[in-house]
Amino acid sequence: MISKRITLFFTGLLLALPAAAGLDIQNWSTPQGARVYFVENHELPMLDLSVDFDAGSARDNRAKSGLASLTRQLMSLGARAYSERDIAEKMADVGADLESHLDADRAGFTLRTLSGRGERDQAVDLLAAVLAAPKFDADILEREKARAIASLQESATRPEYIGERAFQAAIYGNHPYALPEDGEVDALAKLTRADLEAFHRAYYRASDMSIAIMGDISRGDAETLATKLAANLPPGEAPPPLPPVTVATRGSRQVIAHPATQSHLFMGLPGLKREDPDYFPLFVGNYVLGGGGFDSRLTKDIRDKKGLAYSVYSYFMPMRELGPYRIGLQTRREETDLAVNSARADLDRYLTDGPSEEELAQARNNLVGGFPMRIDSNKKILEYLAMIGFYRLPLNWLDTYLPQVEAVTPADVLRAFRARVRPEAMSTVIVGGQVETAGK
Repeated sequence: MISKRITLFFTGLLLALPAAAGLDIQNWSTPQGARVYFVENHELPMLDLSVDFDAGSARDNRAKSGLASLTRQLMSLGARAYSERDIAEKMADVGADLESHLDADRAGFTLRTLSGRGERDQAVDLLAAVLAAPKFDADILEREKARAIASLQESATRPEYIGERAFQAAIYGNHPYALPEDGEVDALAKLTRADLEAFHRAYYRASDMSIAIMGDISRGDAETLATKLAANLPPGEAPPPLPPVTVATRGSRQVIAHPATQSHLFMGLPGLKREDPDYFPLFVGNYVLGGGGFDSRLTKDIRDKKGLAYSVYSYFMPMRELGPYRIGLQTRREETDLAVNSARADLDRYLTDGPSEEELAQARNNLVGGFPMRIDSNKKILEYLAMIGFYRLPLNWLDTYLPQVEAVTPADVLRAFRARVRPEAMSTVIVGGQVETAGK
């Protein structure tokens, strides 16, 4: 489970910040070397913060698959003199909410609290203890291992879960991005307290820490808060970079039998880094192909015209190394061949002709018009701050979002797609019907 809720979540509190005004992102480093990204706003008596480390599932290995996830999970279940119950009750006492998150690149925690000094200090002190001195209690470890294994065993019966795992393995091979975020049953069963302690020492370091702070706090208090969070973490060295992703020259095809009434299709390849200069041509161009819902070509052809699927989509997921480009849908078992071939034909046409001026204008208008909704709450702004901080993106990334979307041309899209989306290199995974004739 990617996030763990500890206390009740504050809802319905939106930040009144016009998109056109931009965000004044302040940036500095703590004495321990942690990078801080801060937006000050006093509209609401709330403070949101996020801390991230290069401690995602790509730092696992086959023998210890699931270690990153289990380490992150147990950190908030006892730290310093605080028991699991102490942390939950003390957070609840001040109305604070602590969550954790993990993906292949990063792991960390988010905290939402009232901004009054008493409430804020208690919540931040608890988070600092969770980061620096988790207990990794042996009994809790065994309990959480059992829960994780039971969850894996249940998930392994679902076709979408089976397909997700098989697709990641197909496009990433032996790269760490192929490792499942929630681990493998056999590997989880063997993990020990010493494994968690070693992982924490290796990857939860101040010098590789990114802190995002948003809300009702002054710059001076934000500096104090950030220093407190990093104070007791070891400085150390940043972990070595992940190996580059190699894109196969020829994709693979796999059909996995399952009694589901529908076939689940996964098709794609590694496609996009977070800092890729063609991020916006690919982002806007994919809106036309499969990312724009009912406006997209895939939906108009496969859903509306042919009635093969209720939902069909495509997306790029930018990551530190090449993240996946994926086309996906569900269709009736007997129509799997037609759905697979239709999706490939639509992609081939797009790579030949690209988007029309009219399609691209509609995509740009929709993305620009929807932009204010992307930064209309503290939580959404915090997510952008955390992304900018972890991936070391320019501080004006949000300020340049609209101009870069508006500048994308059909020629930009066609060039970028042809460079990164090669049909012959795409792998296909089908979970459901046994399909004999679907083309690659």
